This record gives sequence, C-alpha cells and structure tokens, in this order.
Amino acid sequence: MHILMLPWLAFGHILPFTELAKRIARQGHRVTLLSTPRNTRRLIRIPPDLAGLVRVVDVHLPRVEHLPEDAEASIDLPSDDLRPYLRVAYDSAFSDKLSDILQEQERPDWVLIDYAPYWAPAAAARHGVPCACLSLFGAAALSVFGPPDALMGRGEHARTRPEDLTVVPDYVPFPTAVALRGFEARAFFEPAFVPDGSGVSEAYRFGKCIEGSRLVGIRSSAEFEPEWLRVLGELYQKPVIPVGLFPPPPTQDVTGHEATLQWLDRQAPGSVVYAAFGSEAKLTSAQLQTIALGLEASGLPFLWAFRPPVDADDGKGWLPEGFVERVNGRGLVCCGWVPQAKLLAHESVGAFLTHAGWNSITEGLARGVRLVLLPLMFDQGPNARLLVEKKVGVEVARDEDDGSFAQDDIAAALRRVVVEDEGEVFGYKVKELAKVFGNDEANDRCVRNFLRCLSECSRQQQG
Repeated sequence: MHILMLPWLAFGHILPFTELAKRIARQGHRVTLLSTPRNTRRLIRIPPDLAGLVRVVDVHLPRVEHLPEDAEASIDLPSDDLRPYLRVAYDSAFSDKLSDILQEQERPDWVLIDYAPYWAPAAAARHGVPCACLSLFGAAALSVFGPPDALMGRGEHARTRPEDLTVVPDYVPFPTAVALRGFEARAFFEPAFVPDGSGVSEAYRFGKCIEGSRLVGIRSSAEFEPEWLRVLGELYQKPVIPVGLFPPPPTQDVTGHEATLQWLDRQAPGSVVYAAFGSEAKLTSAQLQTIALGLEASGLPFLWAFRPPVDADDGKGWLPEGFVERVNGRGLVCCGWVPQAKLLAHESVGAFLTHAGWNSITEGLARGVRLVLLPLMFDQGPNARLLVEKKVGVEVARDEDDGSFAQDDIAAALRRVVVEDEGEVFGYKVKELAKVFGNDEANDRCVRNFLRCLSECSRQQQG
C-alpha cells in the first residue's frame, strides 16, 4: 500500500507520525509524509534503509496576518492566542498539497489524517481514496470528549458548556473518575469547543475527521485500556483499532548533553526525578517558581528540563533567588531541549514529574518510570485520572477553584512515589506496563494489525 500522512503542526504530532511512518515502511509499505521545511529539518529523520519507502514532502505555509514569519509549529508561537492563525495557514497550504497529490498518477491508497485536516475526507473521497483518522490521544480521554456529532456541537451528547466535561458521561458503563475538573474544563472549553479565527473549533475538526474516516486508529494498546477502547468503538460506530504506542527509541543525539548524562551516571539507580512539561505547555513565572521550590522541598535528586516562562520579559529571574546554589549537586537544571527518551531510559531515573501529555506518558511508561502528574491543558486531566486508576502514578493536589498548586503538594507527590512504601506498588505496576509500552514486537504487532485492517477495508471497497 501507499499511505499519505497528514500530521498537525506540533512536535507532539509530527514526531509520533514520523515514528509510525518508519514502522509502516518496515512492513514494506510506502509512505508519503507531509510537513513544512523547518519541521522537516529539525524533527524528521528517516534512516537510509527506509529512504526508498518514506517520501517526505515539504509544504510551504502562506503568509498569514498575525502569524510570526518563522512559525511552522505550535512551539514557535509566543502565545496560544495565535494558534488559529497557524491553523489558517495549515488549512490553506496542506489542502492544496493534498489535492495535488491526489491527482498524481500513483495516488495513495489511504490518507491517514490527524485531528486537524477536517477538509481531507471530502477531498480524498472525490478521488475515490478513503481516509483513516489517527488519534494521538488515548481512548479514555477521547471517550470523555464524546462521539463525532457531539464534537461538532450536535446531538444529545453535545458539550455546550464547560460543566458538561466535568461529569463522567452516562454511556460509560463502569465506575471511573476520568473526566475534567472544573478549572480544567473552564480553561479548555473555549479554545476547544468554540469556533476560532480559522472558522471552526478544534473539536469540530476532530469530529469531522472521525466522521469522514472509514476507521480510527488509536495510539494505545488493548492491554492497557481495553474497556475504553470498547466504549470508543460503540461511540464512533466504526472500527477503532489500537495502533500501539510506538515510543521513540532512546537513540537521540546527545551532543551538548554529555555532562548531564555523566551527572546521571553518578546517581543511585532509580533515585532521580526527571521533570519536564512538554513542548506545548506554556508555564507562567509563578508556576515555574513553585515547581522549582517543590523539587527543592522534596529532598530528592532531580533533573529538570524547562523552557522560559510565557510571561518572561527580561530573560532573568525565572527561578527563585538562590535556588541553583541551594540544590547544587543534588539538582540539575537544563533550559531548552534535552534528549528526553535517552534520559528517561537511564537507570538512575526512577520518577517522572510530567504534565501527563500522551507522548510523555508513552515515553515514561515504556522505560518503566513511575509518574507524578501535573496536568496543564488539553487531554492531560483525563489522562492523569486514568493513570491514577491504573495505579502507575499520583496526581499533584490542586485548588479546585483555580487549579493552583503549592510547592508542598509537589514535594509530597514526589516523595509518595519515590520514597514511601506505596512507591513499591507503583514501581511494580510500571515495570509490568513497560512490557507493553516499551515492547517493540508488541507495538509492531499492533501496526501490522492496523495495516491488515486498512488492506481488508480497501478490498471491501473495491469489491
């Protein structure tokens, strides 16, 4: 088969799409992967042995008012308020490129779409090519957000106010706490469910992509959340196929980070807390300082990778006064990108303070690392509740009204999973899940099954 892939313009989408593209190519299929020139240069690495099967096509974004000139991914935006303009540029450029490729003599057999290109199913259908939607979110969070018509604002399950996201839907047939909290729902509702400057909401995009696809692939595993995959199949009324977790291998370039790895080498096995909050979350100075003080108060050795706060103005004063000196030797602070998969695979790392983004969860559990969860946006709240129910991590206590957290809450959660007796239970659970998340053969089995479903679907359509 020849599969055309359309990821959204975010690191957390381009990287897993690329990893899946390589796994598909290793099964002997051809892949065309669309991205932008800057993202291709900084993110997409295709091994020489797969170069004949994976074609990376650069798509140039048009100039859009308010969009910074070099912004080709969400991480490039100084403010989340600019996201709609990136979507406008994406819609224009990628819909045109999709149309061109669909008119080529050797057009693809399938178009595999992310949540964002809601125009793709109709465009592909005009050329007789089916779409499949690939969700990079887990099945539990997707179940909370509802069926396609609800995502598009229709039907009995439509989310018309933030409070609708704070209760477990009545179609979930088992007891669970997987839902958003009040402060999460209020922060999430408008950017997700209200139309923005691109003309539609993010939820509408997702609903339209699911509705127009023949089947839906979920970046998950039947061994991890079988109950939620069943719920989602009923909701979507179409095949929902787990495609595996495909975490990135810990083979990243460590140039410039040699001292960090040497520091880890000197720490006791399983003793270090690795703290990082992904490429999407934009922390404030106040939040950054609270996290710093929480790491300090925990008394545990830590490695913290952070980016400057969103409200930084002078490039100074990001961390509490005297913090670096007080934690010298026990804590290591890195500003900017780090080889996260490589660091999480180090034997001295025993816990991961994370925002509970699905990419980070996948990387942490693949390496058998206990999780301390501080969800900040998107699907992260439901993800955190799911992981607490699965007994692989704890969630940092928060103020229910505004979502604020204190340094003592962070320190207590860290000590609970690393030092206290309960941590042994978490340790056992994550080691078991590492056999699922980090097992290449198990992940490749899921990919093969997904490809088999695509092939069977194609035969049925032709028949």
